Amino acid sequence: MLPLCLASLRVEPLSVPLVDPFVIATGRVEATRSVLVRVVLEQGGRTWEGLGEGSCLPPVTAEDQPDALAAVEAARPQLEGFPVEPGDRAGLQRLLDLALPGTPVARSGVEMALLDALSRHAGLPLWRWLSGARGDVPPIETDITLPILAPARMAELARHWAARGFRSFKVKVGRALAEDLAALDAIAGAVPGARVRADANCGFTAAEALRLVAEVERLGFQLECLEQPCAVEDGAGAAQVAAACRVPVLADESVKTLPELRAVLARRAATGVNLKVAKSGSLLGAYAIGLAAKEAGLPLMVGGMVETRLGMTAAAHLVAALGGVAFPDLDTAWLLAEDPFTGGYEADGPRYRLPEVPGLGVGLLPGRTMGILL
Repeated sequence: MLPLCLASLRVEPLSVPLVDPFVIATGRVEATRSVLVRVVLEQGGRTWEGLGEGSCLPPVTAEDQPDALAAVEAARPQLEGFPVEPGDRAGLQRLLDLALPGTPVARSGVEMALLDALSRHAGLPLWRWLSGARGDVPPIETDITLPILAPARMAELARHWAARGFRSFKVKVGRALAEDLAALDAIAGAVPGARVRADANCGFTAAEALRLVAEVERLGFQLECLEQPCAVEDGAGAAQVAAACRVPVLADESVKTLPELRAVLARRAATGVNLKVAKSGSLLGAYAIGLAAKEAGLPLMVGGMVETRLGMTAAAHLVAALGGVAFPDLDTAWLLAEDPFTGGYEADGPRYRLPEVPGLGVGLLPGRTMGILL
């Protein structure tokens, strides 16, 4: 059989404005700071294109958009023309590790594009290609994020999304506890009894995190989980929170790799894990972490770094490959002012369905330019 090779690799900025600034405890962005990667695999004159998104969210990611663009461009001479063995996932990982060392966002975008093309080559949806599963995937219901904004705006957004069918709200907290409590009070007035997933992005001490949990419960919310309450370095504080909480405490920034998962479990610093493709630098790597966490009995969240429909579709395929997760967080495309892509997941409000099409099934709308370098 003729060899399959990586015939072409291209990268460009992927900058789409947000409706509201995406503000978390450690940062703020006004538009996606992603890179769009396009690859073409060729075999005997036939070609298969794949698309990938590498999403930067400084300072959560060390890379910003210019860094990721430069890294992919620098890797092109090593990758273009290289033979790709469809069944050798470990070999693909080694190749990307050598070509893109120390740049997880750039690496994740290239790998995503390659996996899209490889699963198109196989004629399978990416989640089936990953997992080998044959059955149907049930609909995936995502939450919706409320970034740190003025309390009145957060309440307005909660009311808006509730009217569109969203039932779980990922509320960003951790910048200032008094402001967080004021926002929660406003949200409680807008959507009484809502399901809340509180995400501190490393912003709290253990005492502050536990006070917020108590306030969430006092306001009558259904608290579903608490995400990354304390700084990565504060393992003792995270363990204190995890021991005191009756809901899952999810590790996010503190788990990017399998060794980090094992370390967090050894310290009892979390009782669940949030998987993100860009954070781990690899969809295959995030899948491996997810399988290990499920084997350990941990509930999972799958989220993102302010991706477009492209990145969120890849995350939805990760959810499906894992057989579902407790806390899908696949919402950031809803927060954008426009959508440059077509295809991918099909949405009925917060409920996503993955159609039975090869790869990710995502295409770029004709004539779209992806915006300026941010």
